[in-house]
Amino acid sequence: MKKSQIIIVLALITAILAGCKNSKPNQVISPNANNIDSLNAGDTTIYGTMLDGGMNSILLLTDAGDTLEIIQNPDDTTEVVKGGKLSGDRFAVIVYKEYGDMMLRSAINITSLLGTWTSLDKSFQIKEGGEVVSNVQAENNAWTSWKIYNGKLLLSRDTFDVIELGADTMSLENKTGIFVFGRKK
Repeated sequence: MKKSQIIIVLALITAILAGCKNSKPNQVISPNANNIDSLNAGDTTIYGTMLDGGMNSILLLTDAGDTLEIIQNPDDTTEVVKGGKLSGDRFAVIVYKEYGDMMLRSAINITSLLGTWTSLDKSFQIKEGGEVVSNVQAENNAWTSWKIYNGKLLLSRDTFDVIELGADTMSLENKTGIFVFGRKK
């Protein structure tokens, strides 16, 4: 009887020791891990220049110097690339991994985003380097800066989802509604 109790105690101790292996949590690597700018901390957007693109993929030369092939999911029901695909254009992309491949969640063509946009009450120019210039002197809360953060367009303090970005139309959505702008020629 004592032998069976000793065997059970030894089995429990062995099970406990086997379950207590020293494992460190996996380190999450952010595309901007080496970025010193604290304003971009937590930004998962990958920035780069499109080298080539087909119907279902983008070949991107990142700002870090890496070349990535990013596959667009053929089962996506909405257009995930906003602004079209043109070699040489700057892009901001959000990706996820599936079966070892980098899959495209969303992409914004930054080159298509640049330019002068107008609506009934706003007229502004999005310039390279994060600057926005208002063309309406009496405009309240004029936007003065822009950037893309986690796949969303930030115009000063306003955050927008880019719904559509075409040659002459841009549709942005936030919690207060949908805003449609036309490109000034």
